[in-house]
Amino acid sequence: MRNSFLENKIPSAPLKIVAMENIRELGEKVNQYLVSFRKKTNHSFHSDPAFEGYSMDNFLTHFSLTRYGTGEGKAILVDTVRGSDLFIMADVLNNSLTYLMRGFENHYSPDDHYQDLKRLIAAADGSAHRITIVMPFLYEGRQHKRATRESLDCAQMLDELSNMGVQRLITFDAHDPSVQNAAPIMGFDNFTPFYQFLQTLLANIPDLKIDKEHLLVISPDEGAMSRAVYFASVLGIDTGMFYKRRDYSTVINGKNPIVAHEFLGDNVSDKDVIIVDDMISSGGSMLDTAQKLKDMGANRVLVCCTYGIFTDGLAAVDEAYEVGTITKVITTNLCYRPPELLGKPYYIEADMSKFLATIIDYSNHDASIGQVITPTARIREILTRYNESDETVSEELE
Repeated sequence: MRNSFLENKIPSAPLKIVAMENIRELGEKVNQYLVSFRKKTNHSFHSDPAFEGYSMDNFLTHFSLTRYGTGEGKAILVDTVRGSDLFIMADVLNNSLTYLMRGFENHYSPDDHYQDLKRLIAAADGSAHRITIVMPFLYEGRQHKRATRESLDCAQMLDELSNMGVQRLITFDAHDPSVQNAAPIMGFDNFTPFYQFLQTLLANIPDLKIDKEHLLVISPDEGAMSRAVYFASVLGIDTGMFYKRRDYSTVINGKNPIVAHEFLGDNVSDKDVIIVDDMISSGGSMLDTAQKLKDMGANRVLVCCTYGIFTDGLAAVDEAYEVGTITKVITTNLCYRPPELLGKPYYIEADMSKFLATIIDYSNHDASIGQVITPTARIREILTRYNESDETVSEELE
């Protein structure tokens, strides 16, 4: 379907991708898919000047990011990007990278990654036909609104990128998509990985029964309710929500501590439950929710979160798995994951590289991505085939 839809469509400009070191692995996978896509599409037009650079063996652009001994840095684009449709990919959460400053080894913070991103945009020197930023986890996305005298970091970032000439930003499962109002003339596309979550669940939990009698989608708090409602509605099952009662008179580590989790929803006894959220930060809230569900008689607890950050390590998650509080944890590969997480028996990765490559390919053609943004029809189709035990569904789950 993808090839037939883009057949005979002229790309806006030659495609080039800058995958920063913090997202190199995902960038290389996306590049491989794009190379494969382009070799199957528009064969009769490859020699046409309008399709110059359309089919290539590599769309990745060479660059360098260097640091001086003082900690200052600079970006150099080794390859020209003049006249290209430039996509710059960045993972601001990758804390595994380091640099030396005055002999000390410093780990990159989100601020360091964001500064390097701006350096790459500046290095393009305004010569690219169009610049699109692919930032799966939105920089400072959790600081998206202002209460009294505090910074408005995410909105400031969007305003800066717009002023630097960025035409569009692509992100995934933004904590609050309404922050895009800070840069109204810059494109802002927010995608969700529900289709990939479903693929991963069906491929790895073959005895999963998707109906109201056996499965429930749970939101761990009121902020994630819209995600849970959408996922539950396309699956044709019920949803529930936990309300976090906080002590707003106390601040610990920058947050008001949670006093209790109050559940609103249907009976969970003997049902499998899917907890849906945008991220697992420390993991404490997710584990509290899972324990509450088990105390209420839930069968298996399956966690689906776009970003698995695990800032407090994995010891608590390991213990929860060993005692049966959680069964599986599914996150995407859109951000850096601790290496020790990848080998855990409870962890499953939802690969987003093909999806992201499709988004970039459609964008380069200036084609509508409406059906990509809301894959309701595809989810229902694969569900129908799964419930009918169609043998061909296994091909769809690869």
